[in-house]
Amino acid sequence: MPLWSGRFEGGLDQSAWEVNASLPVDQRMALQDVRGSLAWAKALVKAGALTQSEGDQIQRGLKEIAAEFEAHEFEFKAGDEDIHTAVERALTELIGPVGGKLHTGRSRNDQVATDFRLWLMDNIPALVAKMERLQGALLGRAEADFGLLMPGYTHLQRAQPVLLAHWWLAHFWPLQRDRERMIQVAARCGVLPLGAAGLAGTPLAVDRRALADELGFAHVSPNSIDAVSDRDFASGFLYTAALTGVHLSRLAEMMGLFTSQEFGFFELDDAYATGSSLMPQKKNPDIFELARGRAGTLIGLLTGLLTTLKGLPSAYDKDLQEDKEGVFRAFDLLSGLLPVLAGALDTLRVNPAALAAAIEPGLMATDLADYLVARGVPFRQAHGETARLVRRALAQGKPVSELPLEAFQEVNPLFEADLYTAFDPQRSVERRRAEGGTAPEAVRVQIEQARAALQGSS
Repeated sequence: MPLWSGRFEGGLDQSAWEVNASLPVDQRMALQDVRGSLAWAKALVKAGALTQSEGDQIQRGLKEIAAEFEAHEFEFKAGDEDIHTAVERALTELIGPVGGKLHTGRSRNDQVATDFRLWLMDNIPALVAKMERLQGALLGRAEADFGLLMPGYTHLQRAQPVLLAHWWLAHFWPLQRDRERMIQVAARCGVLPLGAAGLAGTPLAVDRRALADELGFAHVSPNSIDAVSDRDFASGFLYTAALTGVHLSRLAEMMGLFTSQEFGFFELDDAYATGSSLMPQKKNPDIFELARGRAGTLIGLLTGLLTTLKGLPSAYDKDLQEDKEGVFRAFDLLSGLLPVLAGALDTLRVNPAALAAAIEPGLMATDLADYLVARGVPFRQAHGETARLVRRALAQGKPVSELPLEAFQEVNPLFEADLYTAFDPQRSVERRRAEGGTAPEAVRVQIEQARAALQGSS
């Protein structure tokens, strides 16, 4: 029987009941609901709203219910509207009418907000560990592939040579920011709503700060109306999940390209690739394509919650029942995806010959301009003169490095025979040694920074 049914003469229409009930979603918070109720029962005893004997009975009953949930033996019944109703119903069946005293001074409004925050606080650490695992795979690749050069790209056009290690780490740092944001989300969940009741606060002399300490919350909500309606923490989680999805999608896009025959830079292990039901020769990067696709789902989940929240009046509204499903879905998507991507990177094979073949002399055009700059030519002039040389080489169908010295000197007499050293890709990379650059010495520092970032989270 619903906890609110006393005011009504008739029962809820079955189809309306099915729309109204949230048990299929919120039963996931069963242990958090019991934990919050255990703390609330203890607080009621301290406030004089329960006798010690009543509190002990409730505690014993709730612990028995928790054990049933942990053993997957709890039996839900047809009248259980939500996880709160199910727990209170089971408690009353176990210990009798005293179970009905547990809800004294609280509402499902502050109860569900507490459960939801607790669930995220309990589960975010596991997700953070999986993000860290993928970062570890990227760092491992950077270390294993150190010294290999590849063409860097802007606008999907070959731009300048970079270390492959530098490219791998370019995907490490966005995940570092994501992981830091996820940890911050967990911290922002640590504001206790319990004691806000429906919206006006509990009339009982409950020590909410002691209650917060009991449940592991760092703070107590300062306003009871805000406490029951605040879903910033859920929005923050979905934002971080969506942004993580975007970063995974960017990595996935490049993995799809770089494992193609047109690029051939990488090859996926068979354990992380799929084939075609029609074309026997195919080896598809489906894992990465799914990562790219799920970014859209994660963005949609964030948009859905924000749209739900945007026009709500103050305090609790039933619309907020829609807050959990998206969070749970996002959590599951990332939890499943992150370890698979890490495994795919761990087992990836790199093709050094394909990487080297893709580094053609035109990628060192900026180095050629820098050659003139080192001889006092303004960069804008040097840029224009180098571009003229590139155009001449294109017109002749040859690399710019194969133009004779006379062609260079016609454009600028400061060119001398040593200009051809500018076309050495290794030299090009080594010159970019400023902090954060692609020079080996700078990337070694970056690897140490990445290792420290992971060790700092342990």
